[in-house]
Amino acid sequence: MSMKKAPTSLEVNAKVRAMRESDYECLSEFLYQAIYVPKDAKPPPRSVINDPEIFVYIKDFGTLPGDLGAVAVQNGQVVGAAWTRIIPAYGHVDSVTPELAISVLPEFRNYGIGSKMMKKLFIVLRENGYKQTSLSVQKDNPAVRFYQRLGYEMSGERFDHAGHEDYLMVKELGP
Repeated sequence: MSMKKAPTSLEVNAKVRAMRESDYECLSEFLYQAIYVPKDAKPPPRSVINDPEIFVYIKDFGTLPGDLGAVAVQNGQVVGAAWTRIIPAYGHVDSVTPELAISVLPEFRNYGIGSKMMKKLFIVLRENGYKQTSLSVQKDNPAVRFYQRLGYEMSGERFDHAGHEDYLMVKELGP
């Protein structure tokens, strides 16, 4: 079995674009990759995405208001996805605010791809008339700082289905 070599910053030139219907099929992989696994913890089985509380983030994607997204593509491969849905899930605030999910394949993390996808998604959301977006993130997840840098603010605290303490965060999209 050969190990895939991690790309260098010179090799990462992913292009970010709005999500297309043909991209929906990769959402199950990105949903799994979006699950926060603390250092020294064992990743959950892939079947975890079939739990109703998690699967709701991708079930029949493209059929609900707020089903929008952005992807990062490198050499014809989708290497990252950021998407929103208006669903009664962990980051739900109201019936007009899409909740965000984002992930980047592990070997493409820390190259700025997430920030580029988020900025593109914010444009897509504004173009579709949305005023804000929300998300839920575990308190001990380093991504909290990433979301804050992108303009998300703490809106509340909740427990997820596994009893983890989460922040509810909201970002105003502006004009």
